[in-house]
Amino acid sequence: MSLKMPTAKVAGAKAVSARNANSFAGQSVTMRSPVAAPTRVNLQVRAASLQEMRSRIGSVGNTKKITSAMKLVAAAKVRRAQAAVLGGRPFSENLVKVLYGVNQRLRVEDVDVPLTQVRPVKTVLLVCCTGDRGLCGGFNNFMIKKCEARVKELTAMGVETKLVLVGKKAVTYFNNINRASQYNIVKNFDMGQAPSTKEAQVIADEIFSEFVSEEADKVELLYTKFISLIKAEPIVQTLLPLSPEGEVCDINGNCVDAKNDEVFKLTSKDGEFAVERETTEVEVSEFDGSLIFEQDPVQILDAILPLYMNSQVLRALQESIASELAARMQAMTNATNNAKDLQKRLNLEYNRKRQAKITSEIIEICAGASA
Repeated sequence: MSLKMPTAKVAGAKAVSARNANSFAGQSVTMRSPVAAPTRVNLQVRAASLQEMRSRIGSVGNTKKITSAMKLVAAAKVRRAQAAVLGGRPFSENLVKVLYGVNQRLRVEDVDVPLTQVRPVKTVLLVCCTGDRGLCGGFNNFMIKKCEARVKELTAMGVETKLVLVGKKAVTYFNNINRASQYNIVKNFDMGQAPSTKEAQVIADEIFSEFVSEEADKVELLYTKFISLIKAEPIVQTLLPLSPEGEVCDINGNCVDAKNDEVFKLTSKDGEFAVERETTEVEVSEFDGSLIFEQDPVQILDAILPLYMNSQVLRALQESIASELAARMQAMTNATNNAKDLQKRLNLEYNRKRQAKITSEIIEICAGASA
């Protein structure tokens, strides 16, 4: 059944519409922003009963306890990761000085060491280091995007790429059925929670075999350099060919070996968790320039360079673990603060609903008594 508006009303409506159109002609019209509608979460909270809101408040409180505990655990592990980095520093720095001393003896000789051989770059091996677990903000995502960008950059230059993946997150991402055909993946490794020399040796052996067999002409290490508890920087470091002097630089020529590290101490301030920072220096004895080598310097260099490469791989794994733990600590801090804020708002809404219920019951009692 269709209803028709009378002809007179239709004509009147058209006249009003035309008059309004003429009155706005040539004038700027200011639109008033509509009132923000309540979100779906607010509607759910307002429609919930008191018992459901008590359950929700308890659930948020339990989540806050979990995230707070995870923050403290990550903070303690960050301190241990920093101690591991500092513990390996004297060995690395002494190794650099020995390399420099040996190189001074070989300045007039043609050094033939496989790890220092520079050849035209046709294939680059990328070692991508991520974490094994999530709940650490954008840590893993940043490193994966950095690796993808580097692969695209090298491909645009006409250079083939191979991938060695360290960390379950990188392995899961690049071995996805939709991406596996786009990348040449050589080997997969787990990162673990406390990288050791043995684990670094396994990765270094794979890198060594790829470079010495000329399957790869250059090896680049992609990892997250630990700077502070709230800052970490994904970098690309050239690992092979090694420099006889033991210089550690990224692909832009910037030094990536920090001489003075900031160590973070876990303390409490006004009953709250706090972090203090201090700068530490590792004392390393000077290299004796009058040292006499019994063996041929070339043989010494051939034995020391693999050790130095292993130390660099271990250092990258330790830096990556420290960065992951710092990112997880920061993410859990934000989650704890958000849970605390949500719990406060839920308590406020719960008290309002409870007060409204009590007021309505009092009104009903008074109305019944007066009747």
